[in-house]
Amino acid sequence: MSDPTLHSITQDPDDFAVQVADSIESFIVATTEVARGDEPGSAVPFLLLELSQLLLAGGRLGAHEDFVPEEQYETDTGPDMDVDELRERFAALLEPVDVFSEVFDPYEPRKAPVPARISDNLADVITDLRHGLAHYRAGRTSEALWWWQFSYFSNWGPTASATLRALQSLIAHIRLDQPLAELDGLDTDEDLAEEDLAEEAGRVMVQEIAGPLGLVRRKV
Repeated sequence: MSDPTLHSITQDPDDFAVQVADSIESFIVATTEVARGDEPGSAVPFLLLELSQLLLAGGRLGAHEDFVPEEQYETDTGPDMDVDELRERFAALLEPVDVFSEVFDPYEPRKAPVPARISDNLADVITDLRHGLAHYRAGRTSEALWWWQFSYFSNWGPTASATLRALQSLIAHIRLDQPLAELDGLDTDEDLAEEDLAEEAGRVMVQEIAGPLGLVRRKV
């Protein structure tokens, strides 16, 4: 039976904060462990699961009325932790499928897709989450909730959603036995038009990446 308070947005704010913080801390711990590369065969399915669970917490933040921090100005949490090593670990682990095509705003007409990297996105999401976690651990609960909610709308929410969509699409390609368009060689700093993406994309057969990434096709 599901928890009747899971989707509640009227429960005690302290309980809500604890649940959101637990979800965020669990995501950071779990994905950092994935980046170690000890079990590459389960990396993609595990990241899909962790991002799905994180976005549930994000949805709860998004559905909640706006949080208002107690202080007018944000308390300095000190320098954010360096995530370059984490980014590099993700990039090495996901190298065959790290680059994907992303549309930033589906409601902006005629917006061309741009290349993005799963490794960059995961590192950016973790940076945002850690920043709020620093406030939470220092006892500034309202500041943490404000930051997580604000950055959910402005950065980590869209970034995590795009990454989840890429991972779900990857697994779908594998399970449905469909060739995968490869974006290797694209420069993610370039602003490429849609036709450029199509021209640059090569073809990679699914079986070349299924084994190393733990994605097993089902024969129908």
